Amino acid sequence: MKKLFLLICAFSAIFTGFAQQNEGQLHGNFQMDMQSYAEDTLIGASKAPEIALMNSYANFNYTKGKFSAGVRYEGYLNTLQGYMNEGKRNDKVGFPYKYATYASDELEVTVGNYYDQFGNGLIFRSYEDKLLGYDNAMQGVRIRYNPFKGLTLKGIVGQQRYYFDYTGLVRGIDGELVLNELEALSKMKPYLILGGSFISKYQEDKDPVYILPENVAAMAGRMNLYWGKFSLSSEYAYKINDPSTENGLIYKPGNAILVNATFSQKGLGVFASFKRVDNMGFRSYRTATLNNLIINNLPVVTKNHTYALMAFYPYATQTNGEVGGQLEVMYKFKKGTLLGGKYGTNLSVNFSQVNGLIKTQPNDSTAIGTPGTLGYITEPYSTGDSLGNSPFHLGDELFFNDINVEISKKINKKLKLKYNFMYFDYNQGIIEGHGDMVHGNVNVLDITYKLMPKHALRLEMQHMYTKQDKGNWAMGLLEYSVSPSWFFTIIDQYNYGNSDEAHQTHYYKAAIGYTKKANRIQIGYGKQREGILCVGGVCRAVPAANGFTISITSSF
Repeated sequence: MKKLFLLICAFSAIFTGFAQQNEGQLHGNFQMDMQSYAEDTLIGASKAPEIALMNSYANFNYTKGKFSAGVRYEGYLNTLQGYMNEGKRNDKVGFPYKYATYASDELEVTVGNYYDQFGNGLIFRSYEDKLLGYDNAMQGVRIRYNPFKGLTLKGIVGQQRYYFDYTGLVRGIDGELVLNELEALSKMKPYLILGGSFISKYQEDKDPVYILPENVAAMAGRMNLYWGKFSLSSEYAYKINDPSTENGLIYKPGNAILVNATFSQKGLGVFASFKRVDNMGFRSYRTATLNNLIINNLPVVTKNHTYALMAFYPYATQTNGEVGGQLEVMYKFKKGTLLGGKYGTNLSVNFSQVNGLIKTQPNDSTAIGTPGTLGYITEPYSTGDSLGNSPFHLGDELFFNDINVEISKKINKKLKLKYNFMYFDYNQGIIEGHGDMVHGNVNVLDITYKLMPKHALRLEMQHMYTKQDKGNWAMGLLEYSVSPSWFFTIIDQYNYGNSDEAHQTHYYKAAIGYTKKANRIQIGYGKQREGILCVGGVCRAVPAANGFTISITSSF
């Protein structure tokens, strides 16, 4: 701890000295999340040996002209329950992220750590999300070069973050061309962007049974088109055979396709997406599991819900094979009409569905998924269906289905209402590895009433009905806020209608928060239900807990 304290003081003195001498700008932020853990046999919550656990982060970034540098301090004393911590590898403090960048008009060079993404991320995305405890930062060298207007080239070489260490070897190049910025095509009406990427990972083959590829390559091509009220983006990715723990050591090549389309005009918006994934798990270490050492990102084509019970059963991308899509229509009824009223009415309807792929045996004598073989085939074949087994054909096994409607309306200057309905089918056996298909519906009523110019009262009433898994849930939330500084919240989630008495209980919480300029503190107490938290298709398990929480954030 003494060495760490001295290191923090040294960095602070250096950065502060630069800033005071008008040599540049220093900015950053701080975050601390602490929670106590008490045993609660009714909800299955366990007591932490340390009583209280803490995750903390602090970023310091310095810029001067074309130069920038920064470090991030992270301290896990010890890691909050529910965050990845294999063998207590994460129970440390230190500076796992540090970088220096020089950027001119045409060339940018970064050494140390960096985050980046090629296209939609189908073959490469490096990013972090503290809510998920996810961080696959790169450590190495990144170069960006703009040889002429409209063309951007990127090259990366580095290792991936693994808790407080770095391992693996990832190399890649990416190019993107904006055709409209070329002089010869400057008057072209559709705005068109073309791009291509290549990624290669290296890992030595030490397997005593199988001959495994040491260099695994993936490549992708993409197109973004914008034309008036319409936009279309698409990307196709291909990966050579990559036997791993994730795919059961099969030698089938992988591929993925993602298509997004939007149409928008005043009062109307339409969004559609399609995704097909076939054996596209991609990690820098072939035996890695959970959220460790993932090179790429396969976004979900389902809606990310914010209300608690609507997000109770979130979908997670199935890298070994899925096909699905999403369609959302948003419409605003005009002011002064029968349905619009005085202030207008917003309506959103969303539908999404994801199924498995149609997989057949690689040959008559080999079962699907047999290690050391091709694993399965998904090529087109005659089924009497005009689509056959085309990329757009859904398999028979349903993974997830979601139909939801949202209506929001301002009644008067003080009162706002929002109503949500959702019906879902959730294949718990596929997504979580246990259980059966869960069918349910959720109703949410959100009411906000403005008491005074800066005082507001918000009430949430939510209910989920299902006969499967843990049964029915009811939730109530009451929040009183004084803008822009204070808020007070009380919440109760009640699980009922289940034969297991251990699950028929109240999960109550209370919290108070205060914000002043760039500083915010929140203190709470209550029970947390066990479940799954997902953001963009990446998930982590959230354990049951009972205790106090405190969160502090600040930026400068």
